[in-house]
Amino acid sequence: MYWANSNFDFFAYLDGNASPYPSEPFQNLFFAGSQELSESEIWNESRKQFKVGIIGYDYKNQLEKLKSENPSYLGLPELCFFTPSICFQFEKDQVNSKYKLSEGFWKEIETVELPNSNTSCDVISHLNKMEYIEKVHAIQEQIREGETYELNFCQTFEGTFENWDPISSFFQLQEVSPMPFSVLFKAGSKWLVSASPERFLKKVGTKIIAQPIKGTIRRGKNEIEDQENKQALLESEKERAENLMITDLTRNDLSKISKTGSVQVQELFGIYELPRVFQMISTVQSTLKPDISFKEIIDATFPMGSMTGAPKIRTMELIDELESFKRNWFSGAFGWIDEKGDFDFSVIIRSILADLATKKLYFGVGSAITSDAEAALEYEECLLKAQVLLEVLHGKPRK
Repeated sequence: MYWANSNFDFFAYLDGNASPYPSEPFQNLFFAGSQELSESEIWNESRKQFKVGIIGYDYKNQLEKLKSENPSYLGLPELCFFTPSICFQFEKDQVNSKYKLSEGFWKEIETVELPNSNTSCDVISHLNKMEYIEKVHAIQEQIREGETYELNFCQTFEGTFENWDPISSFFQLQEVSPMPFSVLFKAGSKWLVSASPERFLKKVGTKIIAQPIKGTIRRGKNEIEDQENKQALLESEKERAENLMITDLTRNDLSKISKTGSVQVQELFGIYELPRVFQMISTVQSTLKPDISFKEIIDATFPMGSMTGAPKIRTMELIDELESFKRNWFSGAFGWIDEKGDFDFSVIIRSILADLATKKLYFGVGSAITSDAEAALEYEECLLKAQVLLEVLHGKPRK
């Protein structure tokens, strides 16, 4: 990674950690290159090329009459893609290269000196518990007035540093929370350090898969408590109602780009074990209409309903009114598209976003607020999601 950092403007390392995820986690891949793509090049499918990058949450403003007027922690572009000149796939003890490598390539990597790394950072949260509870009550008032049914409300943690190392931070995050959609992404001075548990969209041929997550509970201290928590999540009427609402929204989004009658819920309320939590995941699959483009797919489905709520457009307006920050890359999507048009994208959550030039970083955590949500419990869920990132950064939330 340090070799790539010194030699390329962009790189991405993906690791699915062999997770038993429905429809498989990320493949173990590495991409590097220095050719950034313009917006027209990102959507252009006539030129068959591999593309790797990010669709930021605020791309929504190009799709609907929406805006993002809250302060931005980092100046991140809505779209950030590159085409790789190096592409590896790691399989067990083998490294397969998509492109021909220069002579002496591996020897050059072996001679790279590893720096003294620093993963500590001064972190503050921008909402305390009482402020968060007041926001939840305001959302529930909007629900009573019929403005929304479910709203994914997020809060942020902001950090400043002198000499923070995103590469070491990523591998430390991998040690404590190996996730099915782990990613380390560099774009110049800007970085994504991600331990995401959620897939946005995966396309294989004419098949498209979406896997919204709604429903979280912590892992138990032992096997008995583990099973009790898992069963409690499965039987929770609140969590099932949240998941069903977003699954229906996802079905509706996919129906815009799919053959009539092909949208099917492959699994509803699946409970999956992750290092720190159990997650409730539903899987929706369909067959795409002929000649549907990548842009048409994204325009019909972005942003993912799990990070907005329902109904999507009005709820996104409320999110901008109620949250105190511009989401930027957070709750957007990271992924790759190959020359055939197949792709795989994760949801950017449980992720640190940083700019080494400004020496700032932030991350967001959130949960779905419904009419019967208990504000104090939602706050605890947010802290549960933030815990592993705070551990890596050695930070603490406000009380």
